[in-house]
Amino acid sequence: MEFRPLPRPAGAFQRSVTAGDVQAIVRRVFGVGVDVVSATELGGGMYNSTYRVELAGRRPVILRVAPEPGRQFRSERALMRNEYASVPWLAPIAPLLPHVLVADWSHEVIGRDYLVQTLLDGVPGPEGLGVYPRSAWPVLYRQLGSIARDVHAVRGPHFGPVIGPGYDSWSASVIASLTDIAADVDSVGLDAADLRKAADAAGAHRGVLDEITEPRMLTGDLWTVNVMLAADAPEPTITGVLDMDRTWWGDPAADWTIRMAGRKDDERVAFWDTYGTRDTSTAAALRALIYEARHIGAIRLERDRLGNTTGVRDTYDDLAVTLAALT
Repeated sequence: MEFRPLPRPAGAFQRSVTAGDVQAIVRRVFGVGVDVVSATELGGGMYNSTYRVELAGRRPVILRVAPEPGRQFRSERALMRNEYASVPWLAPIAPLLPHVLVADWSHEVIGRDYLVQTLLDGVPGPEGLGVYPRSAWPVLYRQLGSIARDVHAVRGPHFGPVIGPGYDSWSASVIASLTDIAADVDSVGLDAADLRKAADAAGAHRGVLDEITEPRMLTGDLWTVNVMLAADAPEPTITGVLDMDRTWWGDPAADWTIRMAGRKDDERVAFWDTYGTRDTSTAAALRALIYEARHIGAIRLERDRLGNTTGVRDTYDDLAVTLAALT
């Protein structure tokens, strides 16, 4: 087989599997009679290791391999299992999702969780969108608005990650998430005092957070980088949605998608055409500050993982502004 892993520095968070690992996984999933022609590691994702695997006599598949359990942050633990558990709840967008052929948490083949999925048609969103003039971009954001609206309409059994831990109240879930992120920031040797202040502020505003009484499905990470677009379509057309591993139950306004849609007054304002209007109440604005603190904490962890020291430093300034507004 031809094996093409991405070159990475020795200390990089993402670690490739070996050619032998890929062959062993394919034998496990498809049987000993199926040969691997090639396995190419794909860029774009920053957490799991993802490969396009060409098989003799079969359609290509996608292999996604989670980090080793001991290298996962507590705020990101078992994300692949969380995604797998989310699939039945994501039925409203099922035609856009890859189909899971096999999920293996046994660690009998390799010491990591992995999924084998169908290959979605199309090209990655950032690559495909650049083909179109900016005047056509609102079409994409309207589609994102529709997808987010459909996901957010799904009601869940508890607050928090889909696989748990589950919480009876929204405030308990938010405070637990901020606390976990702060502990993860501590674990990599960074100062997490501002995140603990954010958790304290969330506790002080429990009543406002607990105005949210119905858990709704949040995508966790849906934006342009997590979609596939049709090749050669007359306008941007979403054909697939990827990496729904950060799903959780809560207030739709806390979703990453909502944050990104509201960041700039450019083509993305078309998102609201299909999603619907935002809650602009005083209570919603206060909750949004708490959600922003959580987003900044997660961004800090990701930037540290990528070795982006300037970006990490910027998160302290950003969170200081958010905390000043919150307090």
